[in-house]
Formats: sequence, C-alpha cells, structure tokens
Amino acid sequence: MLITRFKSKEERILYLLQGLNNKLSPKFERCTGISSSRYELLCELYEANEINQSTLQKMINIDSAAITRHLKQLEADGMVSRRRNPADNRITFVRLTQEGRERIIGYKVEKANFVSKMMNDFTDEELATLDDLLNRMQNNI
Repeated sequence: MLITRFKSKEERILYLLQGLNNKLSPKFERCTGISSSRYELLCELYEANEINQSTLQKMINIDSAAITRHLKQLEADGMVSRRRNPADNRITFVRLTQEGRERIIGYKVEKANFVSKMMNDFTDEELATLDDLLNRMQNNI
C-alpha cells in the first residue's frame, strides 16, 4: 500500500504535491497550447504596454537565459517585438504584437477551462480551505 512508503502524513502530502506538480505543467500545456512560463510572460506583457526585459524577468522569476530563449521564440512566432533603448543599448524593451494580444486572449479562455476542469466538484468552502493551506505552506517554505 502506498501509505506505508511514508513515515508521516506530511511526507505523503509532499509526495502528492510533487506528483501534482509533475502532472500540472504538461497537462496545462496540452490544454492551453502554451507552457505555463510563456503564459505568465505573455500575461505580464498583456498588462504592460511595454516593459524592460530585465524587469519582466524578475516579475516572472526566471533566469536571464530562459527569458531570452522564450522571447526569441515568441518573437519568431510574431507574438512579441523587442527593441533596444536608444539611450542605453544594454536595455531591451518588450511588447506584445497585435497577434500576441489576440492569442493571449484565447490562451486565457483555455486556462479558465483547464482550471475549471481541475477544480471540478470542489465546493467554495473546500477551495477557500485549499487556498489557505497552500498559502500557508508557501509562506512556510
């Protein structure tokens, strides 16, 4: 039985959370058509007219190589545009293109569908409790 592998309930919870995390990203990507990192990046750009690339990197908490990789691919896909700051060539500004704006709207709809399916049959009270518990765990970490 699975429970005997764990010395405590806490270890089992950690195991379940790790399993959930491992399943979440690929399922999210299959349902929405985009990775969760790129989705988060596009959402930040959707809210901002134009943003400094290093500020964007800090907002979504990924390393500089990863942000550059994501932005190059999104630029190749016609979803973002980048430009150098004429006053300081080291600074790059990023913005969504019209194509990017239209596609993020579709991604948001798909994300809402994904979340709805994932939380199917949870009551409002259960969702509030889960939210509280996960926030407490995150704060403890």
